[in-house]
Amino acid sequence: MITRLRQEAGGSGMTSPRARERLVESLRANGIRDERVLEAMRSVPRHLFIDEALASRAYEDTALPIGRGQTISQPWVVARMTEALLEAGACGKVLEIGTGSGYQAAVLSGLVADVYSVERIDELQRAARRRFRALGLRNIHCRHEDGRAGWAEHAPYDGILVTAAASALAPELLNQLSPGGVLVAPVGEPGAQQLVRWSAGGGNWRPEVLGTVSFVPLLGGTA
Repeated sequence: MITRLRQEAGGSGMTSPRARERLVESLRANGIRDERVLEAMRSVPRHLFIDEALASRAYEDTALPIGRGQTISQPWVVARMTEALLEAGACGKVLEIGTGSGYQAAVLSGLVADVYSVERIDELQRAARRRFRALGLRNIHCRHEDGRAGWAEHAPYDGILVTAAASALAPELLNQLSPGGVLVAPVGEPGAQQLVRWSAGGGNWRPEVLGTVSFVPLLGGTA
C-alpha cells in the first residue's frame, strides 16, 4: 500500500519526494524513531490532503487550514500520535475520532489492518472519502457522525486516536478498547493541552502524558 501511494502521488518542487524526505529528516531530528512511521510519513502525499493553493507548504512541519475552522495537524504530531499507538504493540483495528482532511487515517492505513474514522462535518468527510478512493486506500472505513461516543458497532479496537481536544475523556471511548489496547488523545483547555496515552488492562486505565500540544476543540453534533 505504501509503495502504491508513492507511485501515485508524484509531484514536483515543494510537493516532490525530495520535499517529503526533508520532512522525514526533520521528524527524525525531532525525536521520531519508529522507522515504520517515518516510512509512512515519507510515502503519504500530504499535498493531496490540503487546498491546492497551500500545496507549496505541504511538507512544512506545521498545521494548515482545511476549511470549516479545522486544520490538518502538524506532521510531527501525526507521527508522534501514530508512534505512541504502535509502541504498545501491533494494531489490527484502529478507531480515529475526527477524520478531518483524512491525512492521519492515510498514514495509519499502511500500518494497521483497518481504520474506522468518524467525522462530524459532512463536507470534510466526503472530501476525505474521495482522497481515499483516489489513492486506493480500501482499508479506511468512514462515518459521518458525532464521534464523541466512538463507533461502538465495530468495537473493540486495538487502538483509538482522537484528533481534537476535550477537557476530559469520554468513558464511552475507553470502553471500546480491547484488553491491552491504547487510546491516544489531546486533553485540556486551549493553551493548556497535553497529549495523553491511556493503556487498558485489568479494569484500570493507566494515563501517560506524552507532551504539550495544541488542537482544535472536540465538538458535538454534526454539520
